[in-house]
Order: sequence, then structure tokens, then C-alpha cells
Amino acid sequence: MTAINIYHFMPDKLNLYGDIGNIIALSKRAKWRGIDVDVTDVKETAGLKLSDADILFIGGGSDREQAIATKELFKIKDEFKAAIEDGVPALTICGGYQFLGEKYVTPDGHELKGLNILDFYTESKTDRLTGNIVIESETFGQIVGFENHGGRTYHDYDTLGHVISGFGNNDTDKKEGIHYKNLLGTYLHGPILPKNHEITDYLLKAACERKNIEFRPLNDNTIEENAKKVIIDRLLSDK
Repeated sequence: MTAINIYHFMPDKLNLYGDIGNIIALSKRAKWRGIDVDVTDVKETAGLKLSDADILFIGGGSDREQAIATKELFKIKDEFKAAIEDGVPALTICGGYQFLGEKYVTPDGHELKGLNILDFYTESKTDRLTGNIVIESETFGQIVGFENHGGRTYHDYDTLGHVISGFGNNDTDKKEGIHYKNLLGTYLHGPILPKNHEITDYLLKAACERKNIEFRPLNDNTIEENAKKVIIDRLLSDK
């Protein structure tokens, strides 16, 4: 059987936020559909063929670890950008999201160069935006998660949705994440995919469509939907 190939970038460095849970969610929901999954841990990019990847995943890390990982990713910057433009599905979390942009400005004004895959930037402040979050999304319905970031990200691309509880990209515009073609970037971790099966299935479906693999719906998402409802009801009842 043809397998879905997931490239998990720098899991030894970008692993602060339970990011392996996102890989587990992708693998489980694929296997429940009878779809094989191969996960490649990408710790260095020399000789890497992105043409072999069906889903790209970058997690979050500290500023130091993220800078090290970004330096390695610079070696395949053009190939990575071409894959995104070609519609390869990708999920990037927190620092992995921030460094897809032009730059990341530290609280002391130091600029860290981003991959410049897309035209946006992030400014970091000493006070952090922290807590549970609920988002209304035209694509995914209601999204829940947890955020903890000093960075404020600014862009004019489509987003995951409108924040109804929490902060999101920054503390002004009430938007969260980025949605460009099949690339999703977000500050939600903890991780995001086990809490939001709609996003997991979006990534899997996009990968299957590109590879001509049948993608069938799962008949019962009761557990996932009930768990999300508990989170939403609790958060919104406090507003």
C-alpha cells in the first residue's frame, strides 16, 4: 500500500510543546482509515528530498534552538518554499511558524533572519500571551488550544480564524495563525491536532488528494467533539 510520508523537522530541538502528539494524531487518524504512514525525523537537511514528503511538520522551541534549526533549514529554503507553493500540506507551530517569515525581532531589538517563505514578521516582547484559546474558523469550525508566546506576528494572509477567547497572533487584531494554500501556522500547542480532528483531517485529506489515495470519512468523532465542547463551554462561560 502507498504510504503517506510525514517529514518531522528537528524533533530533537523543536519539542517544547508536546509536538509529538501532532505526529501521533496524524498517524492514528490515517491508520484508522487504512492508510499507512511513514514518519521521517529530519535532523539535518543535507541531501534531503522534499519531493518525497507528503506532509511537512515543524514544531516549536526556544529562541536558541529555533535559530539553530532555522540555520539548518536555510539549506533547503528554496525547496521548502517551492513545496509550499505547490500545495504540500504543512503544519508549523509557534517558533516553527514565526521563522517562516522575514524576521523575528527580539525584545532588545536584535533581528533574527527568518526563512522568508512568506511575507510577514514577528516582534517579541517580555510579557507573554498565555492561556487557553477558542477560535471561530470558516474552514475548521471552532478550534481550541493553548498558547504561550512572547512573539507578536503581523501579516495580511488568511488566518485560521477569529479569536473569541484568548490572544492569537498578537494582542491587537484578534486573528490566529496563518492559512496559505495548504500551509497552516499557529501559536496553538499542547498539542493542537488531538484537540482539533478537523485540522488533522484537512492535512491528511490534502496529502491523500495529491497522492491519489482514497480518503474516507471516519464515522464516529464523538469523543473528540465532546472533549472540545467541554473546553469551549468552560472558557466561554467565563466571558
